[in-house]
Amino acid sequence: MPELPEVEAARRAIEENCLGKKIKRAIIANDSKVIEGVSSVDFESALLGKTIVSAHRKGKNLWLHLDSPPFPSFQFGMAGAIYIKGVAVTKYKRSAVKDNDEWPSKYSKFFVELDDGLELSFTDKRRFARVRLLKDSYISGIGNWIADEVLYQARIHPLQICSSLSKENCATLHNCIKEVIEKAVEVGADSSQFPSNWIFHSREKKPGKAFVDGKKIDFINAGGRTSAYVPELQKLSGTVATKAAGKPRKQASKKKGGDEAEDNDDDEDGVGDEPTNEEEESTKITKPKKGGNPRGRGRKPPMKRKAKESDDDDDDDDSGGNNDGSSEEDDEDLTEKDRKVKTNTSNKQVKTVKTSKRPVSSQDGKKPKRASS
Repeated sequence: MPELPEVEAARRAIEENCLGKKIKRAIIANDSKVIEGVSSVDFESALLGKTIVSAHRKGKNLWLHLDSPPFPSFQFGMAGAIYIKGVAVTKYKRSAVKDNDEWPSKYSKFFVELDDGLELSFTDKRRFARVRLLKDSYISGIGNWIADEVLYQARIHPLQICSSLSKENCATLHNCIKEVIEKAVEVGADSSQFPSNWIFHSREKKPGKAFVDGKKIDFINAGGRTSAYVPELQKLSGTVATKAAGKPRKQASKKKGGDEAEDNDDDEDGVGDEPTNEEEESTKITKPKKGGNPRGRGRKPPMKRKAKESDDDDDDDDSGGNNDGSSEEDDEDLTEKDRKVKTNTSNKQVKTVKTSKRPVSSQDGKKPKRASS
């Protein structure tokens, strides 16, 4: 995202290459979301024949001072950028337009050609920028990451109310604003050259993994935006401390196996997998094993299968009916087999049991009566 240093780099590039030159051609995009409050035709008419006298910046806003008002103003938004054909503007974006690049870009919102042939374009791919025609300048913000950095350097909590700051706090805050901005501008907005002890380098990391100088960085919502700060160093003071309490920013993992899953894997000795109460422990113990009977004990073999087995037995019986040659020994063997069948089914082990060819009464266990001859 372009912040104050990137905007300043663009301002300097315009100042070094465009001052004193007249606008001979202008193309303004027909995009009412970015081009605010004026039609593209009226905007173009207001620029033609004007000379660029100077380039100014206030906060994150840049404007061109022409030899007569109104003046074009640029609020860079999330992806706004200034390109000057043949000129390296800033390392934040590709430094210069190449001969084989589309020019002007299809994302160009403001394009002018100067009387010496130099061409300038303001582009915005995401359409969060604002390009306006203004008669005068206005107050603007300082930028998100710079606000975080300044407050960290000044040891001021993001939720601290301005009216509660002491004169010493205000003086410290003012000095930190100057120091942070001057350093960022000095290195041309090249973040790799920012001091290593800046919170800037860790403010984009996830909660729990963001540190600066070994101290933890937390994230809260302040003024409708996410603010990074160090609780150990930036503390709320006065009555504000009891009234304003920021809630930690939560970043739930959207993908399966994200950070939350990683955190669970860090549990030592499998603590995270243990039941949390006696009920869960009981459930864990009594859970049926794979392949077991899920409906409880004592389930009888299917009737169809039993009937089929009986039919098969009848087919093997040469007598075709009841046999009159039964004995007490046969009865004892039959009773023992029947007991084994019941025991096996109660242990959830359903087996194919071959029944005796001589059926036994299911009522009292007595021998069946002999068929009359």
